[in-house]
Amino acid sequence: MRALFLADAHLRKPSDLNYLALLAFLDEQCGKTDLLVLLGDIFEFWIGKETVTDNYAPLVDAFERMHQQGTKLVYVEGNHDFHLGPVFTQRLNCQVLPDGGSIDLDGKKVFLAHGDLANPDDTGYRYLRKFLRSNMVRFLIRTLPNKLLMAIGDQAGNESRKSSVEQRRNSPAIEILQPYAETILAQGHQAIVTGHYHQPFYKKLGDGELIALGDWITQYSYAVYKDHTFTLQSYSAASVSTDASTRSSYFS
Repeated sequence: MRALFLADAHLRKPSDLNYLALLAFLDEQCGKTDLLVLLGDIFEFWIGKETVTDNYAPLVDAFERMHQQGTKLVYVEGNHDFHLGPVFTQRLNCQVLPDGGSIDLDGKKVFLAHGDLANPDDTGYRYLRKFLRSNMVRFLIRTLPNKLLMAIGDQAGNESRKSSVEQRRNSPAIEILQPYAETILAQGHQAIVTGHYHQPFYKKLGDGELIALGDWITQYSYAVYKDHTFTLQSYSAASVSTDASTRSSYFS
């Protein structure tokens, strides 16, 4: 079993370096990966749409190529991408976990979480999260044109990043994620993998493991599970070309 885990790419435009780097990375992994786990906020804004926008078509195509080469996909919804819908469940045969959940890796029970629910004191966000995932909001979003949704998403994303930076400054990820992970591990899991906090680290907790993925914005960090072992790694984006000829190879 070889599995990959990544989160928090916050992709916007296909010409952005982190977008190109992810396409290159997925192309390299195609046919070599049993399981690809996406732990939320891969997209800057994908909420409730049943069609793929032009900006996100190259990435969805890359996921489809991996699926066709035998990779199983699991997507944990984040706070920037939820109500994923039939593009993932039907076209990609992807297992979508709106609130996270458990998977089995070689007999190891692993809990997957985006991480936005790790802080029990953040009650305001929890109410907002529940509202945004309501059927009413889902219906309203489906009626709006994609260009307007992307404009709203860009503005919301800018505000979210400001808030996230302040939260991470005041509360280091380990202070929130460790007690959260200890609760999950006590429920019978052997490991927990999470994103959201943009701070990659690995910590052994008794007989269990906590793997925080970091982000795919400047760190290009991800986790690999192979031979019953998790390791954190970082992709080198320095070799990724941003010229037009390279971009066209991904979009053909």
